[in-house]
Amino acid sequence: MRRVSPLTLRILAVNVMALAILVGSLLYLGHYQDSLIESEINALQMQARLSANAIAEGAVVLDQDERNILSPLLARLMIRRLVEASETRTRLFDMDDILLADSQILLNIVGRRPVRPLEQSSGFWLLDSAMDLFNIIDGLAEKQEYARYPEEEIREGNTYDIIQKAKNGELSSQIWSLPEGGLLLSVAVPIQRYRQILGTLILTKPDTHIAQAIYDVRMSILKIFGATLLITILLSFYLAHTISRPLKQLSKAAEKVRIGQAETIGLNGSEQFLNSQTIPDFSARHDEIGDLSLALRDMTSALARRLGAIENFAADVAHEIKNPLTSLRSAVETAAIVKDPARHEKLMQVIRDDVDRLDRLISDISKASRLDAELTRDEASTLNVFKLLETLVDFYNDSKEQCATIQLDPESEKNIKITGVEGRLVQVLQNLIDNASSFSPPESVVNVAAHRGADGFVELIVEDCGGGIPDNKLEAIFERFYTERPKKEKFGTHSGLGLSISKQIVEAHQGRIWAENRRDKAGHIIGARFIVHLPLLI
Repeated sequence: MRRVSPLTLRILAVNVMALAILVGSLLYLGHYQDSLIESEINALQMQARLSANAIAEGAVVLDQDERNILSPLLARLMIRRLVEASETRTRLFDMDDILLADSQILLNIVGRRPVRPLEQSSGFWLLDSAMDLFNIIDGLAEKQEYARYPEEEIREGNTYDIIQKAKNGELSSQIWSLPEGGLLLSVAVPIQRYRQILGTLILTKPDTHIAQAIYDVRMSILKIFGATLLITILLSFYLAHTISRPLKQLSKAAEKVRIGQAETIGLNGSEQFLNSQTIPDFSARHDEIGDLSLALRDMTSALARRLGAIENFAADVAHEIKNPLTSLRSAVETAAIVKDPARHEKLMQVIRDDVDRLDRLISDISKASRLDAELTRDEASTLNVFKLLETLVDFYNDSKEQCATIQLDPESEKNIKITGVEGRLVQVLQNLIDNASSFSPPESVVNVAAHRGADGFVELIVEDCGGGIPDNKLEAIFERFYTERPKKEKFGTHSGLGLSISKQIVEAHQGRIWAENRRDKAGHIIGARFIVHLPLLI
């Protein structure tokens, strides 16, 4: 049994990956580091200018020739005081590139090399591990290359390019990379007295504050990422649960339907194999899963109705075929022993009639059984109802087989359009007109009409002048194999499937069909009326 569903893992992967990419881009603080370096260089330049001005004012004396020179003693005293509370290293060179003063020597820290301090620990091993991992990745990224800081201390100013620029009166800066990691920022300024350059001052400072600032920012981002990651994981599990759990329930319910373990209910005294309640109802979610559950429930209901219809159809077919078979068997058995030629010929006619009846039944049953599949394959088109009826009426009136006149109601609307399968709707109308003509007296009129309903539907109406339909049979006439024919017709010439097939076709077009009796003012039945209700084309 799976502990975590693949869907949950996919949701987690997508959410965490997006968050990790975002955090990774934030943790790469290249531009932020450049801006910090630039700010630190600017601050160091400001400090160098102030120190150079102070030395020029307080450490310059006159030599024997009345020329301004730097006093090493005064300069050392001033440098000691200027850098006493700072980690900046200050060195003073004269114009001959001789080192006059070094703050490291003055503060008794000779031999100390600029080293990047160890990063602090957050106190959480997971954060520290994440920071170490990013530092490794960060070390692999392409970065700007800086000159290496000399391994051995250089005490002559001519080896520093920035000092040579400062001797020419320029304010210059340089960034060094330390062997132990990190950067060393340096700034050189000239010491001038009355526009005379007397020496150069170089200030160097490790990027301790920059590294610490970047570390603090990254640690804050990681802490926020940790909290966000936890929330993301919880929300991902919640989201996955709200998706995967109902999907699993729907899957199990569908599996029950597949293997025949679904709940069953009774329908009209016979067992219906499937109950739509087997499929959970998630319509209250108002989302795609809710729509899926409703679709599965509707599908299950349709399947249940179809299975029930197949079962009933099989029973009806067996019953209808058994009647002519029983008659055929009786006629065959009797014909084998009868001696009278007249009776023998009569029995042979019964046999022929039963065979014709069986052939007609089998043909109509075959058509009815294929109807559902054919309806799903047939392509619907836009139809003009009035033109359809007009063509059909002309066809019947040109035929000499009809005993009644087929008339198109002149009040029928001419611009009514529907979407449907023309051949199937013609089949329905032909069946209704044939029935109306067969039940109508000779020389009577069968009226055909089309009217637009107020509910967005069109009504196709077929009216006859026959004897009507018993009130308790208005619904039964649409059942399979129902036969109620005029007395003048020979028994067994109709299978009783015509109205059933018509109802099936109309319902496949999202419509309905029903019958009612026409009555005069006195309430007497003067004929039957069949109404086909179909949706209008919008």
